[in-house]
Amino acid sequence: MALWPGAGSASDQPGLVAIDEGVAPLPVARIDFPYRREGRRAPDRAPKLMASVRDEVAALCERWGTTSEHLVLGGRSMGGRICSMVAAGAADLDPLPVAGLVLMSYPLHPPGKPENLRTAHLPDLRVPVLFVSGDRDAFGTPDELAEAQALIPGPVTSVTLAGKGHDLKRADPDVVAAIRDWLGPRNLPA
Repeated sequence: MALWPGAGSASDQPGLVAIDEGVAPLPVARIDFPYRREGRRAPDRAPKLMASVRDEVAALCERWGTTSEHLVLGGRSMGGRICSMVAAGAADLDPLPVAGLVLMSYPLHPPGKPENLRTAHLPDLRVPVLFVSGDRDAFGTPDELAEAQALIPGPVTSVTLAGKGHDLKRADPDVVAAIRDWLGPRNLPA
């Protein structure tokens, strides 16, 4: 599994660390986008972020001796969205074949701007997708997410956490449990 953080955090944020530890012994790579590694706070544009995901996946596959078809990609907020765009082949690129996507706090639209949906690539997702979101997320209500998820032709699992907002950065055991359940007993020890 390879996970990227949201726009305002790094790969060492507690939620990603908890997932890394919670799905052991499944190997997990927590990866920062180049702008974070360069010490910048503002994210690069989507094409550059997508290129960095592709490059990181290629390097990870070489290091682990596998192919992208055996990797689950994802992350929190922007990190998950960029991974979904890579898997869908957004920006006229070929889709990157992956085993599945884990999307935590998917940023369906900017807060207060539900007309600015980030869904154009969703009809091209043909891999299993797990959405883990709070029912108070300003980036997409459960009903809005359900409409967007209906655009995806691949299998979709949605977990909505009661009383939670967009901030799923903490080491939340419910997030870890949702991911472990979705990955299934074939992939993880009990």
